Amino acid sequence: MKLENSAIMEVLSYKEARWLGLERLESKQFITTNLCIEIVQCIKQNTAGIRVTPGTTLSNTKGDVIYSPPSGEDIIREKLANLERFINQDSSLDPLNKLALMHYQFEAIHPFSDGSGRTGRILLLLYLKMEHLLDIPAIYLSEYIIENKSDYYKKLRNVTEKNDWESMILYMLDMIETTAKKGLVRLEGILTLMEESAEKIKNDLPNAYSKDLIEILFRLPYTKRQFLINAGLGTPKAVGNYLIALEVYGFLKSYKVGKENFILITN
Repeated sequence: MKLENSAIMEVLSYKEARWLGLERLESKQFITTNLCIEIVQCIKQNTAGIRVTPGTTLSNTKGDVIYSPPSGEDIIREKLANLERFINQDSSLDPLNKLALMHYQFEAIHPFSDGSGRTGRILLLLYLKMEHLLDIPAIYLSEYIIENKSDYYKKLRNVTEKNDWESMILYMLDMIETTAKKGLVRLEGILTLMEESAEKIKNDLPNAYSKDLIEILFRLPYTKRQFLINAGLGTPKAVGNYLIALEVYGFLKSYKVGKENFILITN
């Protein structure tokens, strides 16, 4: 159960980090080194910073070293500063081609001891948002990379060893297209479930129903009582009663993960 809870917390932290990045982007339309550090700290739920351990290497499943990223905090920060300028400057590059270039550069720098991959994938979503190619993070790019992991690492390695940018760019373009199509199908399913749940809750629990409640329940794969309180949906006691009633009627189910109580839609 401990391993299961750890996996759940990792997923929840990743999603929290994604929303954190989007909130930061709303106030400041730049992707920066400090933002990357904030994201990885949210993912890891610690005070992780730029990698300082020398001799870091990346290995394949056989244990063979396939890449040695740059070492030294000053060198890593200098390379991140160069990447920051590249990402944020105006250029004639097609934004999707630029996306592939920036992603390779970030992964090659590998700035963190742990969490660089997840941070890099969140940066992809932030860049799409920054370029007005994505309104909300409704696509799950990690799924494509996980399903095509060996090809992904092969493309990264071929850029390093053979300067093969074309294959890397084509891989990233296919990732965006495939994931966007899947995302549309999932979004339609979520919207249908949201409408059906809203109608049922309105009929069965009219005192608890509100449009804001439904939106909060479906904003993330989980909710917490504090989310409803923060949205002004009632006092802690009233909000707690709403959630209890929704669980009794089968709309929600609560799960204890560590010290946190997370509430999920049941359907």
